[in-house]
Amino acid sequence: MSNRILTLAFIGLLLVTLIVSVAGLLFMNRRPLLLQGQVEATEIRISGKLPGRIARFYADEGAWVKAGDTLVCINSPLVEAQLRQVTALEEAARQENKKVDAGTRHQIVATAKELWNKSRSDLTLAEATYRRIQALYRDSIATPQRMDEAEALYKAALAAERAAHEQYLLAAEGAASEDRAAARSMVEAAQGSVDEVSALLADAYLTAPADGEIGALFPKLGELVAPGAPIMNLVVMEDVHAVFNVREDLLPRFRQGGTFRADIPATGSHGVEFRIYYISPLGSYATWKSTREAGSYDMRTFEVHARPIREQPGLRPGMSVLLKLER
Repeated sequence: MSNRILTLAFIGLLLVTLIVSVAGLLFMNRRPLLLQGQVEATEIRISGKLPGRIARFYADEGAWVKAGDTLVCINSPLVEAQLRQVTALEEAARQENKKVDAGTRHQIVATAKELWNKSRSDLTLAEATYRRIQALYRDSIATPQRMDEAEALYKAALAAERAAHEQYLLAAEGAASEDRAAARSMVEAAQGSVDEVSALLADAYLTAPADGEIGALFPKLGELVAPGAPIMNLVVMEDVHAVFNVREDLLPRFRQGGTFRADIPATGSHGVEFRIYYISPLGSYATWKSTREAGSYDMRTFEVHARPIREQPGLRPGMSVLLKLER
């Protein structure tokens, strides 16, 4: 009798345990699946092309700025000296170009013209002398030597008159077209150098490209910064969004343009409605879950981005977003 009671008690205990286990499994399977995401926002790294030293910060960490607000001033004496140098070279090129465009000075042109007039007078005299000697030579009065001398003087005067005329035309015409083009090219090259250095100095004062909140400041006041080195982060708070890593077998519940509701513990908000605007697979090196059961496959992970449909005060990057999915 005692053994029978013990057997019945054991069977009863076994049944109770089995019932509790089955109930627990059923209850666990009915519990919703919890996905945890994170709030992120677009971050803009503020940097410039000007190498120099941080002279002043106009906005501290956590400050709210508007697009166009000045954020930082960079002092660069070296580039300022380069600007003065190329500006002086540009002015010299412009003056040289003016000189070429103006042509030869009028005093030089007048002198060339007077020399040409003198050579014309000399030619007239030499030609008249040559004609007289030629007539005397035909009458056998002038000797052949005198005839040759008069002819030589006439030809020399003719050549001198032509040379003087060409010198006058050259002075009156001024610089050649090639010289004018070269002078203009020198001005353009100098202007390009000035524009290049001026573009660098334009980054002496960096401004905010959008409304947002200043994040981390990387260099300290007075430190040197290289071209392109980030100086601070600007967090665009208008672009806050939630990011979830979703396993492939759960992806059918997320559709481009679809909505879902989630909780934000940091703000105490429940049932916040989000709209999905981006879905993309993550890299295969860390996004798949290897499964080895028969008939199964390796499940990849997708990154899902969603924005809150309504403005959520106090929502900041780094906050958790909890999404419950029914099994």
